[in-house]
Amino acid sequence: MNLASLRIITADIKRLVPFLENATNLKAIWFTDDFAEIRTSSSTLAIGSTKTLSLFGEGVAQPANNKSVIIEFRVENVDDEYERIKDFVNDIVQEPTTMPWGNRSLLFRDPDGNLINFFTPVSPEAIKKFNE
Repeated sequence: MNLASLRIITADIKRLVPFLENATNLKAIWFTDDFAEIRTSSSTLAIGSTKTLSLFGEGVAQPANNKSVIIEFRVENVDDEYERIKDFVNDIVQEPTTMPWGNRSLLFRDPDGNLINFFTPVSPEAIKKFNE
């Protein structure tokens, strides 16, 4: 089994997708006006408008209501990424900090309140983990 993607449901896809494009420095692929994807070499972040929920059934998800998931991107240099995004991200939760498990981490919220973590492995153990 392989994890194919994570999907964010949003009430304002025209606001969220450009924000995520700017934050990740990746271009989204739009499939419809209500669905886009940001692809990396290892995963896909899908973004769907609330209109797409009708295909799954009423009440299956609520936009801007995430209180448990952190969307994580491994980046080349988290400090450089912080400098690049700090002027347009309104909610920096944690400036770059080295965590006990060996990743240097930057935590911020997107306009819907979803937590996003940019991290760079910096300890020998963390670097080894991501190079295996």
